[in-house]
Amino acid sequence: MTRSTLSLLFTLLFILTLSSAERVPERHWPRWRGPSDSGSSSKGSYLASWSDSENVLWKVSLPGIGTSTPTVWGDQVFLTCPAEGQDCVLCYDWSGKKLWQTSVGKELAGKHRNGSGSNPSAVTDGLQVFSYFKSGTLAVLGMDGRLNWSVNLQQKYGNNKLYWDLGTSPVISDKLVIVAAMHGGDSYVVALEKQGGEVAWKIDRNYETPVEGDHSYATPIILREGKRETLLIWGAERLTAYNAADGSLLWSCSGFNPDARGNWVAVASFVVAGNMVVVPYGRGARIAGIQLGGKGDVTDTHRIWTLENKGSFVPTPATDGTNVYVLRDSGQVLCIDAASGETRWEGNFPNHRSKYYASPVIADGKIYAPREDGVLLVASIKDGFQLLSENNMQQRLIASPVPVGNRLLIRGERDLFCIGK
Repeated sequence: MTRSTLSLLFTLLFILTLSSAERVPERHWPRWRGPSDSGSSSKGSYLASWSDSENVLWKVSLPGIGTSTPTVWGDQVFLTCPAEGQDCVLCYDWSGKKLWQTSVGKELAGKHRNGSGSNPSAVTDGLQVFSYFKSGTLAVLGMDGRLNWSVNLQQKYGNNKLYWDLGTSPVISDKLVIVAAMHGGDSYVVALEKQGGEVAWKIDRNYETPVEGDHSYATPIILREGKRETLLIWGAERLTAYNAADGSLLWSCSGFNPDARGNWVAVASFVVAGNMVVVPYGRGARIAGIQLGGKGDVTDTHRIWTLENKGSFVPTPATDGTNVYVLRDSGQVLCIDAASGETRWEGNFPNHRSKYYASPVIADGKIYAPREDGVLLVASIKDGFQLLSENNMQQRLIASPVPVGNRLLIRGERDLFCIGK
C-alpha cells in the first residue's frame, strides 16, 4: 500500500468518524435505558421537586394508555402509544408540540393492570425510528414519520405465548435491528436489515425450564468489543452472548435456578457495569455478577458473585459504571459494587402499599423512582441514601423517566410531562 493510498484511507476514516459524531446531538437518549444502556446520565442538572404549577415546562395529553419510555434525538421526542385501536409512533419537539403521529397496524391491547400493547420503547439511530408492539408489528419510520417498512413477526414466526404483556424492546446494531422473542416454546432471536427489513439471520433460543422459566420480558444489550458487536440476552435461566453480525453463540452462563423452581420468570433486565453483567433473577430473590468474555459454557469460570434477598423482580437496576443501584419492588434501594458484589449501602423509600414497576434512573447525584400510584420519589445518592422529595403526578406511573438536556421527561398513564427550570 502506497503512502498516498494510506493517507487517503485515514482521511476517509476521519471524515466518517466526524460525520458520525456530528450526527449524535447533545440531547441524546436513543433507547429505553439511555445511550449507554445504564439507566443513568453523567451530564446535566435535574430538579428534585416540582408541583402542578411550578417547574412543569409543558404537559401534553396522550391518545391512549401505553407504558413505553420516551426516547430523544436532538429536538425530537419519540413515544409509542395506541390511538383509536391502532399501534402508533408519536413525535414531539422540545417544546411539546406534536410533530407527527403514524399508525403502523392494529393494536393488541394489554391485559395486566400495568401493561399495554405499547410496552416496548422505540429506539433510534438518528436516521430511523424502530418500534415493536405486543401485536407483533415491527415498524421502521423515517425521522419525519413516514413508514419505511414493517413486518408482523408473530404472523411470520408464531404468536406471542407470554403470560402477560410483551415487554422486550428492539435493539439496533450498526446494520441490523434485532428482536428477541422468549416465551413458552418456539423462542427465537431475529435480525433484520435496517434498510428494507430483509432477514439477516434467525436463531432458535429454546431451553427446557420449569413452568414460566422460559418466559422473558427483558431487553437485550449490544456491546462493542473491539471490532465485534456482541449481543447479550437474558432469559430461560441463561445469560447468552452472540455475535450480532451473524447470530453465532459466543458464550453462555446458566445455573440461575438450581432448585428448579417454577415461575422464576425474567422480568427485570440486566445491566453492564465495567466488565461485569449484573443480573437480577428469582422473582427478586437474588442478583449475580457475571464477568464478560470467555468461550462456551462460562458458568463455573465467570460467575463471580451472587447475593440473596437483594435483587429486584420488575425494576431494572441502573449503574454509574462502578456501582449498581437496585430498586426493589417494595422501595428498598441498594448500592452494590459491580466488581465484587459488596453492598455499599442500603436505603428505603417510605413504606406504601403500591409497588415500583418502572425502572429507576440516576442523574445529577440523585435516583428517580416512579411508584405505580403516580408518585415519583427522588433521593440523593451522593453520600448514602437521603430522601429528597415525593412528587405526585396525579396519574399512574409505569414508564421510566428520562433525564436529558437538563429536563426530566415523565410519561404518565394519560400525559407526557417535561420538568425543568
